[in-house]
Formats: sequence, C-alpha cells, structure tokens
Amino acid sequence: MYMAIFGVFASSWFGWAQEKPKENWRKYLGIASAFSLLVGLLGIYLSVTNWHRPSALSEAATFKNYLIFVYIEFFVAGIGAFLLIKNKRKDYVAPWVAFIVGIHFIWLKSIFQDSSLYLLAALLVAVSIISVFLSKKLNVANSAFTGIGAGIVLFCFAILGFIRFILA
Repeated sequence: MYMAIFGVFASSWFGWAQEKPKENWRKYLGIASAFSLLVGLLGIYLSVTNWHRPSALSEAATFKNYLIFVYIEFFVAGIGAFLLIKNKRKDYVAPWVAFIVGIHFIWLKSIFQDSSLYLLAALLVAVSIISVFLSKKLNVANSAFTGIGAGIVLFCFAILGFIRFILA
C-alpha cells in the first residue's frame, strides 16, 4: 500500500508543481508525474492481489483512528487553504498543504508502527518551509518547488514500500 499511496500522491505533487515552474522544467515534471503514477498503479495492483494479507489497518479500532487523523488533516488543510485564498495568498496553499501532510505522518507513526514516517514528516515539513524561500529566489510559484520536493520525497517512500514488499 505504501507504493500505491505514495506513488499516486507523488504523481499528484509533480502535477501541482506544473502550476508555474521554469519552462524547461515542464518536460521533466511530466515525466516524473507519469513515472510516479506507474509506480503507484503497480502498488495498487500488488495491494489488490495481496488483499488477504493482514495490514496495520486490519483492526477496527486502528482503522477508526486512521480515519480520524485523515479527516482532521483534510479539514485543517482545507480550512487553511480557504483562508489563504480568501486573503489573496493562494501561492502559499501548496506549502501549507505539504506542511499539514507532513505533520499528519507524525500521528500516523503510531497507527502503522513505522518510525520511518517520522523521517517522511520531517522531510515534507522541511520542503514546505524551504520551498517558500527557494521559490522566490528561483522566481517560480511556491507550488513548483513544493511539488517537486514533495513529489521526490513521496516517490522515494513509494520505492521504499516496494523494497519492503520484496523483502517481506
């Protein structure tokens, strides 16, 4: 499932990065988005064909806690995005969403019993903060650098999921 989720979301972030990047980045962002999506689709296939295997979300209480964290994440990210757009700061929506996504992985560590989610959280939070400064320096939308950074991080975790699947 890591491969499926992180691959598909990496593709989404690379897609968001295409909002206003440097012109010569577009081809590479498209390739990264497509490749991430293929990795995600392979992850979906592997997940479906191994559906019978137990997972961290097999227990009802754990699944309930997972849903609570995800709903909170969507709510907080959505409210923040709405307020940023309303206050004519839409260029900060991508870093805001990446920040909230990063923070939510801290909470999900206990759900999935996976300490590597702390690293994922730290990397996404770092991308969200650094992107605001680098985007100005490179004269691109915040979403360009945020999307590239988040896409790369999530793609790496999709590959980590594949490695864990092979080694299991």
